[in-house]
Amino acid sequence: MRAHITKLVTLLLVVGVLVLAVLVSDRYLPDLPQQPERLPAAVVTMGDSTLSGEGGGNYEAGTNGENDNWCHRSPAAPVHQLRLPADVTPINLACSGARTDVVGANPESGRLESSQARQLAELAHRYRVTDVIVQVGANDDPGFSDVVNRCVEAWASRSAIGCAEQMRAEWPKRVERMKPKVRAALGDVRAAMDSAGYTPGSYSLVVQSYASPVGPEVAPELQNLSGCPFLTPDLAWIRDTGVQQLSDGLHDVAQQVGARFLDLSQAGRGHEACTGGNKTPEEEWFTRLTVDWPSLKDELRAPHAMQESFHANATGHAQFARCLRAFLATEDPSAVCLPDERGNLQAVSPEVAAQRSNP
Repeated sequence: MRAHITKLVTLLLVVGVLVLAVLVSDRYLPDLPQQPERLPAAVVTMGDSTLSGEGGGNYEAGTNGENDNWCHRSPAAPVHQLRLPADVTPINLACSGARTDVVGANPESGRLESSQARQLAELAHRYRVTDVIVQVGANDDPGFSDVVNRCVEAWASRSAIGCAEQMRAEWPKRVERMKPKVRAALGDVRAAMDSAGYTPGSYSLVVQSYASPVGPEVAPELQNLSGCPFLTPDLAWIRDTGVQQLSDGLHDVAQQVGARFLDLSQAGRGHEACTGGNKTPEEEWFTRLTVDWPSLKDELRAPHAMQESFHANATGHAQFARCLRAFLATEDPSAVCLPDERGNLQAVSPEVAAQRSNP
């Protein structure tokens, strides 16, 4: 009888310890009592063009217009340039032009690709996802590409006020309307991981903002259709105001959902499109006005003939990956991508970034 009591007490103690571990631990615990084999690790990127690799070229088959899929996933995308350990798989779900509904669980009808959150949920059962990086929002209410087009039109018409004056009051409102949509998409990302048995502390969720592809230091000989057809005040507004306000909005959302935040708003300074002039274009991290001339001959491809314009090139994606890699190696809640003494991007604390801005 005493032996049975001893076994019962021991069993209760074991169960109690396991229950306590589940309650206090924020790490993923596999189903008990049979633990599955350890899954291979993976890092996943989700969102739109900056993470898809738009502008990097050599796009994956099936994402370069085939069946009207223009996701433009490139091997030059940041996730493929993270220099991960050999046993960690980089997975790119990002799609050029994607909006928050595509990242979320319920894309609007007519979307070509399925929900990125649902794809993540499936992957999370086959891999041990350690990091999920999301960059989205610019294609929603802000309509960043449309704003860039409006600025080009202002240059072409030699507008007296430019696009900046037209957008100065409207832009903050657009960013505010974007925020709940990004928050909902991130909620779907969290739910996808929850459905696979992960807890918030068992992986890193990173929200990444955008870098400005252009700036006011454009070489004068390229401030036209040869490279960057923008008015100088508009270039200044895009970089110093528009991109910064967009970044601030995404930072707010990241804090609301308990995600980490990587600020790229200053990442491209000095390396924007057309800053290298005709002599040193290799120092630029962004594409200039780019036209795929053969596509103009194809009625179906013609609307996307300039899709690569003003996106990061392969060098830019490599620099963003350098900063992201440094950030993922820490547990810091936020960081800012700024160049080091060699001009390469590194992840620095917001406090250090503020000191550099106000020496």
